[in-house]
Amino acid sequence: MGKNKLSKFAAMATYPNVFQYTFGTLQKESFPLKGKWRTDYFRNDNAIVLELGCGKGEYTVSLAQLFPEKNFIGIDIKGARMWSGAKQALSENLANAAFLRTHIELLHHFFAENEVSEIWITFPDPQMSKVNKRLTSTRFMNAYSKILADKGVVHLKTDSNFLYTYTQAMIEENGLTVLADTDDLYRSGINDKILNIQTFYEQQWRARGLNIRYIKFLCPQKENWTEPDIEIEKDEYRSFGRDANNLM
Repeated sequence: MGKNKLSKFAAMATYPNVFQYTFGTLQKESFPLKGKWRTDYFRNDNAIVLELGCGKGEYTVSLAQLFPEKNFIGIDIKGARMWSGAKQALSENLANAAFLRTHIELLHHFFAENEVSEIWITFPDPQMSKVNKRLTSTRFMNAYSKILADKGVVHLKTDSNFLYTYTQAMIEENGLTVLADTDDLYRSGINDKILNIQTFYEQQWRARGLNIRYIKFLCPQKENWTEPDIEIEKDEYRSFGRDANNLM
């Protein structure tokens, strides 16, 4: 591991807005803020919004700047990436932004039932060959529904037509309510300032002429989730990886 990463990990360990709990630790003790994020950390009764796979935390920080009346938590397993957003949030005194380093599969260890109001999934890997790893698969939807409040919302923002089409099919198969849906966000006419936040990577995709797709839907608690039986044409291009050397 490079010295730069080591220094970032060391800094992260001192940041009061960063929480790092390994699976091994969770096996021994419960996360102290589960069900208590509002009372014991944010110290307000505002809505809690998660960004899954937050990367460098650009979106989480921008959301916190834009909506001081809400609480935002960026989640990713890669701490060296998260360092940037965590540092910026501290330097700007964004008391409504926090970061959690963990696997998304472990959300139930960190959040209680009905504790979360919204979930943002921004430009995830579409996982075209592994349905169970797609962040809008029924496996994950079931997990989200257990921590989302009544009428909890999921937002997907993606450059991948494959993931967008799959998510539409998953929504239809499970009878979910769609609140907004477009295959070309910046020509859709949707007038919402929240959608104008663009991360570095989104700007790169747009520069390549790729449409940005967006879908917003309700995620209720359900006893049974059904995977759609659908064949979807795979994306022909390769998305920029968050660690692509030519983008750093």
